[in-house]
Amino acid sequence: LTGLSITLGYHRLFSHHSFQAAWPVRLMTLIFGAAAFENSALTWCADHRQHHKHTDHEEDPYNISKGFFHAHMGWIMFKLGEPPSFACVPDLERDPLVRWQHKYYVVIGLLAGFVLPAVIGWFWGGADVALGAFLIAGVARTVFVHHSTFFINSLCHTLGKQPYSDRCTARDHWLMAFFTFGEGYHNFHHAFQHDYRNGVKAWQFDPTKWSIWLLSKVGMASHLRRVPDERIRHAEITEQQRQLAAKMAAMPSANVAKVRVQVEAVQYEFRGFPGCYGKGAVGRGQAYSRGTGQYQVA
Repeated sequence: LTGLSITLGYHRLFSHHSFQAAWPVRLMTLIFGAAAFENSALTWCADHRQHHKHTDHEEDPYNISKGFFHAHMGWIMFKLGEPPSFACVPDLERDPLVRWQHKYYVVIGLLAGFVLPAVIGWFWGGADVALGAFLIAGVARTVFVHHSTFFINSLCHTLGKQPYSDRCTARDHWLMAFFTFGEGYHNFHHAFQHDYRNGVKAWQFDPTKWSIWLLSKVGMASHLRRVPDERIRHAEITEQQRQLAAKMAAMPSANVAKVRVQVEAVQYEFRGFPGCYGKGAVGRGQAYSRGTGQYQVA
């Protein structure tokens, strides 16, 4: 519940407004999000919006260019004592539930994250089970959720694929999706941050997406935001074109013909998308110039 409350609540609902939710859903994600001990929703979202606005630059709270450790958890350790800036979350400051959680964040987190598991364990099997529940469902769970979130900021800006955009270091890493309720498809998220999905393909593991969809079917969520399929495919083809062009520019002349077949296949696929022959697109009558590394009118 705590990990899902971070991905569904803190991230996709409050940070990006990728859908709207009924107050019981908002309340539950705020309570169990506090139990993850990743700060209040107000502070978490303020940092996250800064990250998207200034990705890989100095103002990015978890800037990967400062090193893997900094992006993973060093940014938390070294900003202790600095007052958080809420300039980018005025909408959340007006939300009474978010303000309530921010004010009582520590108490809510302790009760939901440590006391509740211990109490359930006590009623289930006495003091021994209560201690085990405290250590496993409380302490160990908190550590696991922390590092799962941290790896999105570090590993998913270091390793993985960039099928949609190379404008920042964000990458898709399928393995991290299994530990983070679908957050591992990070390149897609940075390319289309307001989409309620991270794993946009039908086969991609994204329990957060499925949970939001199920909530919409029972009337607890609405206004699910999704990017049109044509726009997503256009981004994929544009990135394929860029990667192939870079590959051709670096290859010996004898091997260029092999890659050019791939480029021509990408060109052909573009023809199915009207209006895709704008700036940066490969259009009809264009040819690749190895000397300039650009596509030129043939």
